[in-house]
Parts: sequence; structure tokens; C-alpha cells
Amino acid sequence: MDLRGFSKLLYQIKIANQELTSKFEKETGFSLTRYELMMFLKETGKCSQKKIQCELCIDSAAVTRHLKILEENGYVSRERNAENNREVFVEITEKAKSDLASCEEKHDTSQNSLCHSLSQEEEEQLGELLQKLIKKEEGLE
Repeated sequence: MDLRGFSKLLYQIKIANQELTSKFEKETGFSLTRYELMMFLKETGKCSQKKIQCELCIDSAAVTRHLKILEENGYVSRERNAENNREVFVEITEKAKSDLASCEEKHDTSQNSLCHSLSQEEEEQLGELLQKLIKKEEGLE
């Protein structure tokens, strides 16, 4: 693929990202990043802010901003490590677990327009291709 073809592909990814992210936020009431952050905490449990930053590939300032908003809304709690004051531990709250469960129930994939664009097979293929692009860009392949 030449540079022009690749730039068109990247632009399509950008437009799809903007449209789908906007639709996701409108339908769920959560920003995609905050939703993923809460789901990570729900699945992982209490962890350091640094671990969240690494897992979600977000810079530390952005993680701090997202966590501040989530904390203000009662979705996470943060506490400094008593042994290392620079380290912050984050934990999801029961309110967040409840609201996420309600959101998942409300947006069940069988009825969810967000999930009807791709078949299960296409979703898996797209995930693999995006992961391949990410790994290639990071120099992991």
C-alpha cells in the first residue's frame, strides 16, 4: 500500500472512531475512556494509578483528570500509599459497579445498535488487525 492509500485508511479509522465514540457516550452516558477505566478497575481490583496509565496507554495527567471526575461522581476512591507518598491507589466504588451493571443490562448486545455494525467474526478480525497495527507501531513485531 502506498502512503496515500495508508493515509486514507488512517483517516477512515479516525472518522469511525469519532462517530462510534460519540454514539457510545450518547447511549451509555459515559465517556469511552472513563468506561474502560472503570471496567479495568472492576476486573482488576484496587491498583496503582500508574498501572491504569500503562494498561490504558494514557498519559499521567489525563489519568489524573479522568480519575478526578470519576471521584467527584462517586465512581472511584483514591488514596496515597502510606509507604510511598508519590504512589496513588485507585479502587472502584459500589456505586460504579451498580451503574455499570445497569448500563450493561440496558445496552445488552442483542438489542444494542452499537454492536450491530459488525458480526462476531468481523469484530474479532478488526480487533486482531488493530492490535497488529498497534504492536507494529510500538516496534513489538
